[in-house]
Amino acid sequence: MSEHDVPDGGNQEYASARKLVLRAANREALLNGKADAVKSSADGDGEGMDGPTGFDFSSLPLKPDHLSRPCWTTPTGRIYLEAFHELYTQAYDFLVAISEPVARPEFVHEYKLTPYSLYAAVATNIDTESILLVLERLSKNKLPDSVATFVRECTKRYGKAKLVLKHNRFFVESEHPSVLRELLRDPKISQARITEDVGAGEKDAEGFVVQSRAEEMDENLKILREPDDDDSDDEELDVEGRPIKPVEAKKPRLTNVAFQVKGDLVEVVKKQAIELDYPLMEEYDFRNDKANADVPMDLKPHTRIRRYQERSLAKMFGNGRARSGIIVLPCGAGKTLTGVTAAQTIKKSVVCLCTNAVSVLQWKFQFKLWTNIPEERIFCFTSDKKDTIHPEGGVLITTYTMISYSGKRSDKSAAVMDAIRGREWGMMLMDEVHVVPAKMFRRVVGQVKAHCRLGLTATLVREDDLISDLNFLIGPKLYEANWMDLTTQGYLANVQCVEIWCPMTGPYMKEYFGAANAKIKQLLYVMNPSKLRATEFLVNFHEERGDKIIVFSDLVYSLKIYADMLKRPLIYGETPERERQAILGTFRSTDALRTICISKVGDTSIDLPEANVVIQVSSHFGSRRQEAQRLGRILRPKSYTQTDGSNRSTFNAFFYTLVSTDTQEMFYSARRQQYLIDQGYTFKIVTTLCEKADAEAQVQGYKYATPEDDRKLLRTLLTSDSEMEKDQRSEDTAIRKNNADGAALADAATKRVAGSTMSQLSGGSGMRYKEVGGGSGKRHPMFQKRQRKR
Repeated sequence: MSEHDVPDGGNQEYASARKLVLRAANREALLNGKADAVKSSADGDGEGMDGPTGFDFSSLPLKPDHLSRPCWTTPTGRIYLEAFHELYTQAYDFLVAISEPVARPEFVHEYKLTPYSLYAAVATNIDTESILLVLERLSKNKLPDSVATFVRECTKRYGKAKLVLKHNRFFVESEHPSVLRELLRDPKISQARITEDVGAGEKDAEGFVVQSRAEEMDENLKILREPDDDDSDDEELDVEGRPIKPVEAKKPRLTNVAFQVKGDLVEVVKKQAIELDYPLMEEYDFRNDKANADVPMDLKPHTRIRRYQERSLAKMFGNGRARSGIIVLPCGAGKTLTGVTAAQTIKKSVVCLCTNAVSVLQWKFQFKLWTNIPEERIFCFTSDKKDTIHPEGGVLITTYTMISYSGKRSDKSAAVMDAIRGREWGMMLMDEVHVVPAKMFRRVVGQVKAHCRLGLTATLVREDDLISDLNFLIGPKLYEANWMDLTTQGYLANVQCVEIWCPMTGPYMKEYFGAANAKIKQLLYVMNPSKLRATEFLVNFHEERGDKIIVFSDLVYSLKIYADMLKRPLIYGETPERERQAILGTFRSTDALRTICISKVGDTSIDLPEANVVIQVSSHFGSRRQEAQRLGRILRPKSYTQTDGSNRSTFNAFFYTLVSTDTQEMFYSARRQQYLIDQGYTFKIVTTLCEKADAEAQVQGYKYATPEDDRKLLRTLLTSDSEMEKDQRSEDTAIRKNNADGAALADAATKRVAGSTMSQLSGGSGMRYKEVGGGSGKRHPMFQKRQRKR
C-alpha cells in the first residue's frame, strides 16, 4: 500500500459515518418540523413569545402531581430539569444517559433529545419503552406525541444487532431472531455467514447459535427504577430479631441468537448493515480473546478511582464487554487515570494517541505512576523517539500526526508503522478526541486495527459540524460529567470568572478606528494602557495574597511587553526546553516565583496544579475550546478545597478576562464564554477596576502610569508591524517544530483574509497534522522552479 493513499478501511468507515450522520439529521428534522409547527402556532397568537426564536409552551397540560416531578418535556425535544428538586440526582443520571446537555446553570438545566443521545442510550441496553416510561414518570406534563414518535423512530433499529468478537471469532448477535433474518436476506451478509460447525453452543431451528445474554450491570439500570424501589421499610425478623434474607426467585435465562461471520468479510457486513439501517454496535469480549496475549498491567495499591470515574467506566464495561465510545470529563478531573484504568481492565495491547510529543511523555508517566506495567512493555513513537514494539504487545503511546502522516518516512519510522499495521490492538485510546473529526483522521482508523475505541476530552465542541462524525467513527458519548457537581463535591476548584472592561484611552481609540490593518487593530486593543495597568494591579494584588498566577497572551510581541512590565519570566514557542522546565519547576516548587507569562503554547500539555489565577489579556478570536482549556489550567482541586458542598460560595481560583471596551474584542469574548456559561459558570462584569488601577499606578509608579508613557508606547506600536509579524512567525514555526498538531492555530492567526467565516476565525476549520515542522506556506523561488521541473 502506498504511503500516500488513505487505507480503504479508513475511507469506507468515514463514508459510512457520514451516511449515518445524514440519516440522523433527517430524523432530527422531523422533530424540528414539529417544533416549527409549535412556533408557528405561537406566532399566530402573538403572545408568549420570547423574541423571534422563542416558543410558547404555556398550554402544555400539567399533571395533577406535577410538583413531585422534576422535568418539563416539550414537543421540540427540549427537557428542562429543576436542579433544586429532591429527585434531581436520579433525573440527572437518566437525562445524561438519553439526551445531550445544552446548558446547566445553577437552578434549571436544559437538555435536548438527539438521535446520537438516543443511540448512546440504546448502546448501554436502555430499551425504547424504558426511555418513554421513565420520561413519562419524571415529566410534569404529559409526554408529547412528537417526542414519543421521535424516540421510537431513532431507536427502533439502532442497537438491535451487535458485532461481537468472542473466542476470537466474529458473531452478529441480537435478542430478536427477526432482525437476524432480515440481515441475512442481504446476499453479501448471507455469503459472509459461516454455516458449518461454529463451536460449542446450542442451535435453534434456523441454525442460529443460542447464547446467554450479557446482562447489563445494576449500576447502569437503576436509573430506570422507581425512586422507592430499593427502599424496604418493613423487614421481616426472625425470633432473635435478625432480619430474614428474602429468598431470591430464580431468574429466567436470558438468551441471544447469533450467527458467525468470516473475519475477512467483517467490514463488508458492517457496511451492508448500515445500508439496511441496522448499524452494528461493536463490543469486544476481551476476557474470551485468547489470540491476543494479555499485557501484565494492574493498578497499583495506592491508586484510587473517584465515583464519577467509576460511573464513566461502568458505562463502557457495563455488560462485561468493552464498548466503544467517548467519555467527557472536565479539565483536571482525571481523564488520564480514567483512560489508564480502562486500558488495564482490558489488559490487551493499547494504542494511545495524543496531540503532541509533550502529551506522549505525560501519558507514559501516568501509566507508570498508576500501574505496574513493566518498562519494556511501554513504547513511545514520536519524531524524536521510536521505541521497538515488544513481540507480545504492550502500550504504544504516539501522536495522531505520526499515525496519519502520508509522506515518506525514515526506515525506522516505517518499520514501527509496519509493526502497528501488522497486529491486532485491543484498544485505541484517543486523548483530546475533539480533534479527530478532521478528515485526515480517517487515516488513523485505517492504519490501526483495534477492537475497541475510547475517546477522552474535556471540550466536545467544534465550531464546524464535524463533531457528529465521532458518534460513528468512534462510538456514542458514554458519559459526561457535570462541572458544577464536581466543583461542589470538591473534585474541582471553585472558580470565580470575571470579565474586566478596560476603556480604550483617547489616542488609542482614535488610532483603532483609523487603522486599516486588522493586525494593528488587534495590537491596539491588546496593548490598551488601561489593560496594562489592570494586569499589573491584579498581579500585585494576588501575589500579596500568596496566589500563583498565569498571564496568557496569544500575541508574542505583546507578551514580551507584559513580561518586561511585570519583570516576570515568559514562556513562548522559541523558549528552549531546558529554560522552560526551569521556569515551570521554580513556579511549582517555590514561592520565589509566583507569576509566569505564557503564550498559546500553554493552552494544553502544561501541568501546573499550583496555579489558581489566570489573567487573559489576548486570545484566539472566538474559540470556545481555548477558553475552556485555559480555565482548565486552574481547575485542579486545591489542598484547602472543602468536599462537603460548603465551598459553593467560596472561590479558591480566579479566571480574569481583560477586554477593551467598544472594540471587536468584546464580540469575540462573548462568543468564547458561551461554552463555559453552558457548563454553569457565570462571568461577573467589573467596570470600575481600571479606575482603581489608574490611581494605584500613580501612587506605586507603574511603568505605564502617565499619558506621556501611553503616547510613547503608542508610537512604538504604530511602527512595530515588521517586528510583530516576525515574532508571530517565529512563534508559529516553533509550534510546528515542537507540536505539529498545534500548527492550525498558528495558521488561523496568520491567514486572516477577506471572506473568512466566523467558524474559521474561531478555530473551527479543523486541525492540520504534519510529522515534521515547516515554515510558512510560501516557497522559496528556487524550490518553486524545482517543483515546476517535476
